[in-house]
Parts: sequence; C-alpha cells; structure tokens
Amino acid sequence: MTLHTEHLTSLEQIERFLDGTAEIDFRAPDRAARRTWIERVLRQFRYAQCSRRERGILLRFLTKVTGYSPAQMKRLLKQFRTERHLRDRRGPPAKPFAYRYGVADQQALAELDALHGNLSGPATRKLAERACSLFGDTRYARLAGISVAHLYNLRRAAGYQRARGAVPQKTHSVQRPIGARRAPQPKGLPGFIRVDSVHQGDLDGIKGVYLINAVDTVTQFQFIAAVERISEHYLLPVLDALLERFPFILRGFHADNGSEYINHRVAELLDKLNIELTKSRPRHSNDNALAEAKNGAIVRKHLGYTHIPGRFAAKVNNFTLTVLSPYVNYHRPCFFPRTTLDAKGRQRRLYHYRDMMTPFDKLASLPSIEQHLKPGISLAALQTQARAQTDSQAPASLNRARSALFEHIFKPQKSA
Repeated sequence: MTLHTEHLTSLEQIERFLDGTAEIDFRAPDRAARRTWIERVLRQFRYAQCSRRERGILLRFLTKVTGYSPAQMKRLLKQFRTERHLRDRRGPPAKPFAYRYGVADQQALAELDALHGNLSGPATRKLAERACSLFGDTRYARLAGISVAHLYNLRRAAGYQRARGAVPQKTHSVQRPIGARRAPQPKGLPGFIRVDSVHQGDLDGIKGVYLINAVDTVTQFQFIAAVERISEHYLLPVLDALLERFPFILRGFHADNGSEYINHRVAELLDKLNIELTKSRPRHSNDNALAEAKNGAIVRKHLGYTHIPGRFAAKVNNFTLTVLSPYVNYHRPCFFPRTTLDAKGRQRRLYHYRDMMTPFDKLASLPSIEQHLKPGISLAALQTQARAQTDSQAPASLNRARSALFEHIFKPQKSA
C-alpha cells in the first residue's frame, strides 16, 4: 500500500491525519527512501524555524509514517539540525577474523582422533605436542599449541566432519534409576504405603536400633518394625515381614531418597511382590509428610528419644509388631482430612470431628473393600481381631508390655 503525503501542506492537516490514523501503523520498506523522505518533510516545513509545539507535531508525524521509534527519530532530527543533511553513518562491513586453524589442521585432528579413538581434549593436545616435538611431524605444529576449548570447536567444523565421515558422539552417563520420582496417587484405594526410618541414636559408640515406620496413605494402617542395623542383611527380612502384616494388597511403596530403601535389593523384593517403588521429589516436602507425622505422633510418643542399644532390636521388634501396631490400627482414632478447592483453585485440607475414626474403621468404610484384601483374609476376621479387646484394655496391655520392655532394656547390669 502506497501512502502519498504531498497534499499535507500545513501542520493542521498533519494533526488531523494523526488523529484519524491513531489505530494504524505504517512501515516504510526502504531505509534510504525513509531518510530521503524525512529530509524532504523537514525542509518543506522549515524544521529549524518551527516552535517547540510544531516540532512535536512533526516528530509524531515522522515517527508514525516511517515506523521508527521516538528515540531513533530524535537522533535523526539532531543530525539534521547539525549537518542539514541525513546520511547513513554506518561504515563498511568489518573484515572477518582470519582463521588460524585451517582445513589441513581439521584433517590432521580427524586423523589423530581416528587413530586413538576420540580421547579427551587435553590428551589429544598432548598427542599433538608429542608428534611435533618428539617425532618431528610438522602437521601437528599448530595443534600442539591449541587451547583445549578450541580443539572441541574444531571437532564441530565441517572439514573435520568430512574427514571423519561421522559425527563423534559425546560420552553419555548411563543412568538406571531405581524407583519413579513422584508422589503416589492412590485414588482412594488402600495399599499405597509411605515408609520412613527412625533412629534411636548412638551412645558411647554403640548404635541404637532403627525403627521402620510404614503407613498406608488412605487408611493410615500402620506397622512398625525394628532392626539392629540399617544394612540390607538386617533390613530385608524385617521389611518383608512388615509388608506381609498389611491385610490388604500392596500396590505402592514410597520412601524418601535414603539408600536403605532406594537400592537394587529392595527394588528386587518389591518387584517380586508386584509393588511399585516411588521416591520423594526435590523441593516437595509433603511427598512423605504422612510418615514423618506418624514418626512423632506414634513412634516417638510410645518409644521416646532414649537410646536403645541395637542388641535389643529383636525384643523391640516383637513389641512394635504384636502390641503397638494392633493398638494403633484398631483402637487409636485419628483424623482423615477432606480436600477441597478454594476460590483461587488451591487445595485446602479440612479436619472434621465426624471424620475421626480408627484405621480399621476407615478400611471397613471403603467401598468394595473385600476385593482389595489379601487372599485368606476377610473383613469378618479383622472385625474379630478389632473386638478382641476394648479401647481401654488395649492401651492397658500396651503400657504393661512397654514397661516390661524398658525394664528389661534399662535394668542395672551386674558388675564384673
């Protein structure tokens, strides 16, 4: 589209033109034509003799029609006032830098890499130095002084690629990740457990027992075990027995990034049981928050922070699996949150009193729960186990067993 401005002979006409084309943008195609046209308009309206207001109108008009920015146009106007002419101040194009390493150097490097099998940059440069200084091969005279960084640039050059006939591949690290790095998505189904470790501390160089805390995400069914050491030799048998205690089919096993769980032996155990292994993501502290909360509310509350020597791991394990875990699952109520979305789309967890129940009651309230139980386990059998003791008898038995355990652990030792 061609714009003819010869009929705009007064500043009033230019103002009306600007008001009528407020929503329209113009672009002049040719840089030289734009400078010629700007200079003609400035001479036509005697720009040097215009008032401040008239210069502002001309600035808006020239900016509108040419497509220049106001800053660019002000520089051109300053040049016109100074030199009474607009010229292209750009100089001739700069000469390109001279190449120090030519095609012959690229071919020599390609031959060297083909012989030695693409060694690292420093090793390749050292080979070039030896070839030049020790064996008098002048082809590598320039490569002997090349920087390591620029040597990699030569490997990307076209002459090098033609000489090699193939693009050398960078060394890629071999990664075989163990477990998926994401939070489990149970979707209302039991069998997705969160696992964490609790250490009873060291004393005088003696390691304390390690407590393994496993909690189901949906029902909060919880089992606690104890091991003398966190190594695979001690952990795997106890972990296998711990998973067997859950009455429902296990589908997911989530832990933080500790090596006691994220290793090939645990992955093989879970794979044999057809259980998916997932691990916490960085900067997502809530991925394993349920197990962390149960560490304080259950494990520390009933076993405390006192050092328990590792040699008592078997007795602690018998107490946690046969006494503490049944009490927690059948007689200790806990909150189950309701997740809602607020007006901004953020998740809010609400804890209502009417949603408080024991983990077994939550399990029994799930729809079609019978099909999620392990073979040989029925809801009626779990109901019988839950009614074997009242909510007063179960904690009384727990307190007696815990007192007997601590009395055995901390009883005074006879002197030699």
